[in-house]
Amino acid sequence: MQYSKRFNGEGTHRTDENPVDEQPVQFLAVDGYQIRGTYFGPRRDDPTAHAVVLNSGAGIAAKHYGHFARFLAASGIPVLTYDYRGIGLSKPGQLRNFSATIEDWSEYDCAAAIEWMGARCAGSTLIGVGHSVGSLLFGGAPTSGRLAKLIMIAAHTGYYGDYRRSYRLPMALLWHGVMPVLTSVVGYFPAKRLHLGEDLPKGVAMQWARRRKPIFQLPASVPPDDRMRLLIARFAQAKIETLIMTFTDDGFATEAAAARVRDFFPNLRVEHWLTSPAQAGLKRLGHFGFFRREAGATLWPLLLDYLRAPPRSAPAP
Repeated sequence: MQYSKRFNGEGTHRTDENPVDEQPVQFLAVDGYQIRGTYFGPRRDDPTAHAVVLNSGAGIAAKHYGHFARFLAASGIPVLTYDYRGIGLSKPGQLRNFSATIEDWSEYDCAAAIEWMGARCAGSTLIGVGHSVGSLLFGGAPTSGRLAKLIMIAAHTGYYGDYRRSYRLPMALLWHGVMPVLTSVVGYFPAKRLHLGEDLPKGVAMQWARRRKPIFQLPASVPPDDRMRLLIARFAQAKIETLIMTFTDDGFATEAAAARVRDFFPNLRVEHWLTSPAQAGLKRLGHFGFFRREAGATLWPLLLDYLRAPPRSAPAP
């Protein structure tokens, strides 16, 4: 069942100013690669009803989600933030020609993060919160069945045709012209030098550069056991209660992009919130604004209420 509603400013929640326990953590991805992140927990011994695994956007270090993670932890919901291999704290000493792909991020890194948080917060209801393209990685993780809910914030699939019209040509030139050329020469995409976030591993950058069509379509010659084919199949099989949050001034994760995400995950039970900056009492939100402190007064408490609400029952077949 899929339906949409527009943000109406309701859903306020008051939290106590509880101190937060932040701990650096590391765990092994499914293939043995070492992943690093941070555990944000409430500094009290009470059992927690919910726990969150937070997926960063592609090329965004997990440290940028700290304010939001602290808010949830202070509200009694532990959060795990982590960096995918090749990004932030999980970057190797030498990124040039480092092997990392979207399949690795989803099948190995994200899957292990869900397992780690499930063990750390045994008995808690696990919820996945993803930003941007990182939202999709949950659906491709073999352990996604452990999630009771999935929240996709500013979700899109990386297809430039879904961007706001004024963004399409410059982003197409960047992603499909500049990025593959620079990546081939440097051995990774030097995003930091271009003020575009974290440097991207070569494999991920080249996959993004090849994302030119509205759907993921692999050639018939690709074998059934190809990792990307299996990843796409898991997208279609995912059955999780899902909230997609889209912002009217986001040039990347537009309403068309949200519809594309729903097409990729046909069996998700989706609720779609469309929010303007004015409705949140802000001048702008864009693609990253939800996680900035300014959004904390209105949008974070609203999402907290959604996190704590009992899951909806699945619709009758």
